[in-house]
Amino acid sequence: MSGPESSAPAAARPAVGADPAPLVDLGNLRVTFRLPDRDVPAVRGVSLTVAEGEAVGILGESGSGKSVTGRTLLGLLRTPPAHIEVDHLRFRGEDMTAAMTGPNFSAQATKRFAMIFQNPFTALNPVFRIGTTLCEVLVKRRGMSRADARRAAVELLDAVRISDARNRLRSYPHEFSGGMQQRIMIALALALEPEVLIADEPTTALDVTVQARILDLLREIQRERRMGMIFISHDLDVVSEVTSRVYVMYAGRIVETGPVDSLSRQPRHPYTRGLWASAPRLDRYKTRLPAIPGNPPAPGQAPPGCAFHPRCRLATDICATERPEPRAVAEEALVACHHADKAAA
Repeated sequence: MSGPESSAPAAARPAVGADPAPLVDLGNLRVTFRLPDRDVPAVRGVSLTVAEGEAVGILGESGSGKSVTGRTLLGLLRTPPAHIEVDHLRFRGEDMTAAMTGPNFSAQATKRFAMIFQNPFTALNPVFRIGTTLCEVLVKRRGMSRADARRAAVELLDAVRISDARNRLRSYPHEFSGGMQQRIMIALALALEPEVLIADEPTTALDVTVQARILDLLREIQRERRMGMIFISHDLDVVSEVTSRVYVMYAGRIVETGPVDSLSRQPRHPYTRGLWASAPRLDRYKTRLPAIPGNPPAPGQAPPGCAFHPRCRLATDICATERPEPRAVAEEALVACHHADKAAA
């Protein structure tokens, strides 16, 4: 495998009194699915950091590797067929590198990480009442008695703004709306008392008004509890609302990263510029949205050189043969592009 794909930028300055070491420091993660007839590299060198109380985004199209990255951090990939390599994983400075590639990583990871999945209805067991599901987590993972678990379950539903929480514990998943189901998923994640919350496109299946409420709830809970958060999405506006720093992924690699404000004002990578330009805007509703030509490569079929070059208007011969290494373009910002200066012009 190749050497480190990128060096993660320094994390945003933590609040006074916070641990100066990053909450999460992931270096050069590679994930390959080894199938009977071929190897399929899904993540090809991802480095990132999350500071205490910081929300970072992972942005990219479907198939970019962003969800695989999140699931790897939580130990959810089955090995085999997944084959995981990493230069380092540190949590509050504790070295977890060896554990990440070991058989019991999931048990260790879920003491620190929790995940909210994209579709709550498929994540909740339809034959169990909500109270049963919540209490099972609290009893098994936190060692509570059944009575204490029930009281804690009511508090969790109150925390995610589900009214009449005591009675709603007796309800089944299908008796809740999509937005309420996602609130239950947030409550299940909080039941684990995570230090890092991974939200994998948690509002994709919701309408706009419900999405806004869920995002407000996530922001409020994350700030109150000073959790780190990794927010995975393809939606630029959602990522901009929730996070302070963004990693842009394409074909299994990070192509650009930086503070969300500066990255939205002046994206340097042609792919990031294309994503920003194609987002709907109220001030140009009569104009046709520009689209990035072509399609992203299928996993395992990325072209040599810069994987984005077949779709890039700035591509030259070097882009087809030489993979660009990430370089600093501004404070806390990196871009992997041979023509970043032209893209920003």
